[in-house]
Amino acid sequence: MQRLKTWHLFAISVLIWGTTWHAITYQVGLVAPEVGVSLRFGLAGLIVLGFCAMRAQPLRFAPRDHAMFALQGAFMYGVSYICVYHAEQHVPSGLVAVGYSASPLVSGIGALLLFGVSVTRGFVLGGLLGLAGVALIFWPEFAKAAGSEHTALGALFTVASVLLSTIGSLTASRNRERRLPFWPALGYGMVYGALTSGLIALAQGRSFALPMVASWWVSLLYLSLAGSVVAFACFLTLQDRLGPGPTGTIGVMTPVLALFVSLLFESYRPDWLSAGGVALAVLGNVLMLRKRGLRQAQPERDLEDQRRGGNGMNSVSPGTFSKR
Repeated sequence: MQRLKTWHLFAISVLIWGTTWHAITYQVGLVAPEVGVSLRFGLAGLIVLGFCAMRAQPLRFAPRDHAMFALQGAFMYGVSYICVYHAEQHVPSGLVAVGYSASPLVSGIGALLLFGVSVTRGFVLGGLLGLAGVALIFWPEFAKAAGSEHTALGALFTVASVLLSTIGSLTASRNRERRLPFWPALGYGMVYGALTSGLIALAQGRSFALPMVASWWVSLLYLSLAGSVVAFACFLTLQDRLGPGPTGTIGVMTPVLALFVSLLFESYRPDWLSAGGVALAVLGNVLMLRKRGLRQAQPERDLEDQRRGGNGMNSVSPGTFSKR
């Protein structure tokens, strides 16, 4: 990753995370969302832990550390993703992606309440503009929901996913404060997220029979390898170079690309109201990410952690998207 140029890392992250929303649509309908999430992150987690073992990174942690890994994984890679998969059964994937424009604001408020991170006026204004944009985007779809509950369910699952993912993101921030290394935390978190999803599937009596459909297997591999491993590697390398603020601009382009993919492959046809909503959502994200709307000085120990082989950042910053 260090050999890639900065714009390469940015482009790879946006292209992967902007298309994984559509890739998820090939997972739903053939297996239960809970099963699909369990398989995706189980495979991704094992790959990351195998990578850690190859690089001789520590994989033995105290029970308390594993509890924090499990809390991070259950929310960030488990129940929140289950909600995403359910949401995409009811509304186009691009709408779900844009719904995550509210994620930075929710995470910022959570960081303010729990960790005392100061939030600028521009950040709050940007968050409100993002929410207004999301409301405009969904408005035409809500108008069609008079005789159907599909759109309402899709919106509810999207909101639930954002809130649940925020819990996982804030837990990851706490793991960072405890100096837990990123890659083992990511790997174990994904495995625990997979176990959580698997247990939910078993409790609901879901079938783990795998479909013999090529598109399902291709999308599973793409989501596990590209969406859950490669994109994170690019993102973290970029973050080491530029810092979390500038790197957060990835979160501005991702939903725009996801909407474009929906336009091409999912028969999504936005009207002028939806187009205005996209513009507001993007503008809101730009304001939130401008000059690091979350004022939190990076501890000097982060540089020391990087010298020791860590990434100096053990979670997606509150100003970025955590769902891809």
